[in-house]
Amino acid sequence: MANPVVHFEILGKDGKALQDYYANLFGWNVNANNPMNYGIVDNQGEGINGGIGPSDGDARLTVYIEVADLEATLAKAVELGGKVVQPITEIPGMVTLAQFADVAGNVVGIIKSQN
Repeated sequence: MANPVVHFEILGKDGKALQDYYANLFGWNVNANNPMNYGIVDNQGEGINGGIGPSDGDARLTVYIEVADLEATLAKAVELGGKVVQPITEIPGMVTLAQFADVAGNVVGIIKSQN
């Protein structure tokens, strides 16, 4: 799976819109073919699985996703309707990261791959 995560659950009022957003942004295979319309993300053996779906309450999410190109990922996030929350920031000797808000207002962190 490109852009692996450690654990996540992404919920919002329009679960289908969130499922489409993340499938398009990261190329994830999201299967919501179940009675709850809860989108199960296939991790293809990397990281762990997660889910994307509807929420009766507020949208919520707390994850960091590893990407090869922070700038390109932020640009695509904005193109798909998201907003930059934290621009690309380097914490010397530790990590380079950024954050964006998705179409439901969830804040997502992205971390540069250490390849």
